[in-house]
Amino acid sequence: MNKRKGIKRIGVFTSGGDAPGMNAAVRSVTRAAIANKIEVYGIRRGYQGMIEGDFVRLRSSDVSGILQQGGTFLQTARSKDFRTEEGREMAYENLLKFEIDAVVVIGGDGSFTGALIFSKEFDIPFVGIPGTIDNDMYGTDYTIGYDTALNTVVQAVDKIKDTASSHGRIFFVEVMGREAGALALKAGVACGAEVTFIPELQTEEEELNRFLNKGFKNKKRSGIIMIAEGDKAGGAFKIAEKVQKEHPEIDVRVSILGHMQRGGSPTAVDRVAATLMGVASIEALLDDQKSIMIGLQNEKIVHVPLTKVVKLNRDIDNELVRVQKVINSAN
Repeated sequence: MNKRKGIKRIGVFTSGGDAPGMNAAVRSVTRAAIANKIEVYGIRRGYQGMIEGDFVRLRSSDVSGILQQGGTFLQTARSKDFRTEEGREMAYENLLKFEIDAVVVIGGDGSFTGALIFSKEFDIPFVGIPGTIDNDMYGTDYTIGYDTALNTVVQAVDKIKDTASSHGRIFFVEVMGREAGALALKAGVACGAEVTFIPELQTEEEELNRFLNKGFKNKKRSGIIMIAEGDKAGGAFKIAEKVQKEHPEIDVRVSILGHMQRGGSPTAVDRVAATLMGVASIEALLDDQKSIMIGLQNEKIVHVPLTKVVKLNRDIDNELVRVQKVINSAN
């Protein structure tokens, strides 16, 4: 494989919401680069750190022991300054100052949108690694952090089910996902939720009414209603409030899992995916690639143009939707 001419030093940073496995990805990028005799600089606090010149040299020892750590040791931030031409010009000047020839960005669609704009303005090669618990990126079956977040949700809901059963209550559990329902949908199947509300579907209220009027009343049992935070019905509190008004006889509770879903030591799935993608990002740069995202499709590495990643949406898993409806129809 021919090395891209001029790439002697790269930058790597994490951006947007943190996700378990980001540290594993930074470790992989760093060590793969060093193995190819490329120097690595970590950029702290994402694009804001790029603007402020917050760069630190990364050696192999600097990323030792971070594989199993949640969060991101480079830290992350959302930068309003980077949205301006002046901010991006300052970031470019710092890349020149530190003699950075290419950049690996670990984040979500917002981070990749910034990378695409920046690389067009200044002709700096950017390669993206998808890191978000939402698992909503076009062009990849999997994003770093999703499996850990999914397991966190399942563990939390399993505990909630114990107390729900003890008191005969219905819990409305809200999980993260913005406008994407992938996390809520899969967690709903894994936890045996009676109904799952996700932005991509419009039939959940009918299913909830059927459960309340048939499944719950006939069997006098507890229940879990899973809700993606971006669902059009208005979130867990609004849905629960409506149910309580219409069914005052039912004991209703709400649990918002919140940012605990982003934390914790990454699972083996996230560690392996992050490692594969990290190495692939360096190999892509060596192969003269730019403005692409490293993805996984059918467990194989793929290169997806950032232009497609930021413009297109990933479809919901309709087979999971179908299976959940089959299972819950027997309630």
